[in-house]
Amino acid sequence: MIRVVLVDDQELVRAGFSMVLDAQPDIEVVGEAGDGADVPALLDAHRADVVLMDVRMPRVNGIEATRRIAARPGPGAPKVIILTTFDLDEYAFAAIKAGAAGFLLKDAGPAQLVEAIRAVHSGDAVVAPSTTRRLLDRFAPHLPEAGPAAHGVLATLTERERQVLLQVARGLSNAEIAARLHVSEATVKTHMGRILTKLGVRDRVQAVVVAYETGLVAGGRTRDVL
Repeated sequence: MIRVVLVDDQELVRAGFSMVLDAQPDIEVVGEAGDGADVPALLDAHRADVVLMDVRMPRVNGIEATRRIAARPGPGAPKVIILTTFDLDEYAFAAIKAGAAGFLLKDAGPAQLVEAIRAVHSGDAVVAPSTTRRLLDRFAPHLPEAGPAAHGVLATLTERERQVLLQVARGLSNAEIAARLHVSEATVKTHMGRILTKLGVRDRVQAVVVAYETGLVAGGRTRDVL
């Protein structure tokens, strides 16, 4: 069973999400909060796997709340899915930087919501790779210039791992990467696991952020290493 916590200052939104999720045989809503300030106590009271987090809330916003979740001691911190709109992409990007697994538009359909939660719980990316790329393309010019340490981390990747990361940054799925590189999808998943370990990140969304920060992807364009 996937245990979910809902955090949104609009009660009607929480009610709608709760109705959709509780109808699933493998998902259970175990707690709700109307503000990010209430999240620590909520997670202490209810063991959760996934947190659906609104960005804008009155006291503690979703970015800060996500940062606090990521900083919780011990293993097993819940994955965070940021709820946002197209007009708030900058908040979603900041939240991913703070430790969120990804983001989901509030107007997503019930099937997308359920799929996103299951994907995060299994360790995959929350958002479609193409959506991730559009978001990062928009904000790549505003990323701080990467220092020597970041470039050193990228240098630990093998040539093939760099190729896989490049394709992820371009918005390709594992199946598409496998076809492009003429390898099996299982091989791509193995490379992706090693990339995450070497970069010290939790998921492919944050791996793409590293690709932008280190200059593997620059100015909305990728540097081809094929």
